[in-house]
Amino acid sequence: MVRKIVKIDEEKCDGCGLCADACHEGAIEIVGGKARLIKDDYCDGLGDCLPACPAGAISFEEREAARYDEQAVHARLKAKKAPRASVPPGCPGSRAGLLSHNNSPGKRGIKSGLPETNDSETQSRLGQWPVQLRLVPVHAPYFANADLLIAADCSAFARRDFHDRFMKNRITLIGCPKLDPVDYSEKLAEILKNNEIKSITVVRMEVPCCGGIVEAVKKALQKSGKIIPWRIITLSVNGDILEE
Repeated sequence: MVRKIVKIDEEKCDGCGLCADACHEGAIEIVGGKARLIKDDYCDGLGDCLPACPAGAISFEEREAARYDEQAVHARLKAKKAPRASVPPGCPGSRAGLLSHNNSPGKRGIKSGLPETNDSETQSRLGQWPVQLRLVPVHAPYFANADLLIAADCSAFARRDFHDRFMKNRITLIGCPKLDPVDYSEKLAEILKNNEIKSITVVRMEVPCCGGIVEAVKKALQKSGKIIPWRIITLSVNGDILEE
């Protein structure tokens, strides 16, 4: 039969594994460092994998393909849940997860050979992984009722108190519109559409190229159709807050 089915551009695919994680049917796996459609009848053609791909390697085509087989998918997913020794597909660095930190005062400095400092000065406030906007899964569980921090890559290096002042109690996403050849607004819009986001804080540098992050957030809000409180904080290259 002729139907809509996933198409993967191997040249664009970087093997990050986000599409495999997003596919609820297990139709996609990473083979030889590239995403592969395992069998036509595992793909339902609904497109959960499409917004998850940061490289734009996923699209759909109309072609002759086997009919979607729900029973075969259920059997496959049941088999995949069984204990096995092999490593799960996808890049471990791209797998969504929550982070916890050691709160014992002074221990971090002792272990690293650095002078002891007040724990409030050394405690990381990063609460989730991954942090790169291109890598973060759209349906990550930590987006539920989250306050988002969308920050320019350079901003965290400009202020010593960045973790406590901006990252604490927020889900942090970072990116650089000048270096990343993607339109952030598409993925941000999917995150906003598919999750209950409470607020958005954008931290950018004063340099003109950082304006791309602000524009991406504006477009994403428009595309999502949601009204979400948001604000922009601009830092100078010296770390001073120029606008809040």
